[in-house]
Amino acid sequence: MSAHDQLLVVIDPVARRSDGESVRIAKDVLSAGAEAKICLPDSPEEFARALSRRGARRPVVIGDDRALLRTVALLHRERELAGGAVSLVPIGHPDALQVAHALGVPRSTPAAARAVLHGTVRRLDLLVDDSDGVVLRGLRIPGVPAVPALSSAAPSVWGTCRSLVRTLVRPAPTALAVRALRLRVEADGVLLADVDTLLDSLTVRSVRGAAEVTVHPSAAPPRHAVARTLTVSGPDFRYRADGRLTGPVRRRTWTARAGAWGLTLPRGTTPEAVPDDLGATP
Repeated sequence: MSAHDQLLVVIDPVARRSDGESVRIAKDVLSAGAEAKICLPDSPEEFARALSRRGARRPVVIGDDRALLRTVALLHRERELAGGAVSLVPIGHPDALQVAHALGVPRSTPAAARAVLHGTVRRLDLLVDDSDGVVLRGLRIPGVPAVPALSSAAPSVWGTCRSLVRTLVRPAPTALAVRALRLRVEADGVLLADVDTLLDSLTVRSVRGAAEVTVHPSAAPPRHAVARTLTVSGPDFRYRADGRLTGPVRRRTWTARAGAWGLTLPRGTTPEAVPDDLGATP
């Protein structure tokens, strides 16, 4: 039996809790087609240990986008992404599987498990940041909802009554105000925006081995650039990458790496285009 037929199947605990029947189906299909060692980690530490002890076995993750991202991040830190491929059987809430489906992983559990056994490896791009974090699809830096300042004075009975009356008679706001961003944005050393330019948002997509950057100023048309390296700095900011919120940070540099990792997909599959609202889900 070849190493290709030897699998390390790591089942994320969230998948076990959310859909045990689909997990059972995935295990049955994989075990029928290959020699599969099943691991049931209960914590991120156990997940990492199981993956590090895979030996020559091909890693297969049963779980959602976070489980896939965790796997790619761990293999990146081990500098093991170039020499192999990751396989995924997606199980979880639809909102937690947007990245997997956009990459071309089948939505049906049996089809995804069969793709693990009979599919082909597609090399995909990666964004790697200066803290050794990874981004599979893209990221977005949004405007920050403005939060009213709170008075430091101790509340009084009359103050509480006045606040209640104002709440009852004032129309409810239709949306939260958004405070524009003040960031310095550099793409391959070229300045796209500085802190004196108000920004509504910044989006970054991994496209054809490069970072496609779009800066959205508050009072000007969007600015576009394609670069290998992107650096964003300024006051504390948060960013949402692959559906996960990170920060606050004051400086972050991302580097695009073409074909940095492999994902097993059905033959002939082409990943979907990155949507405009990438990273908008929690």
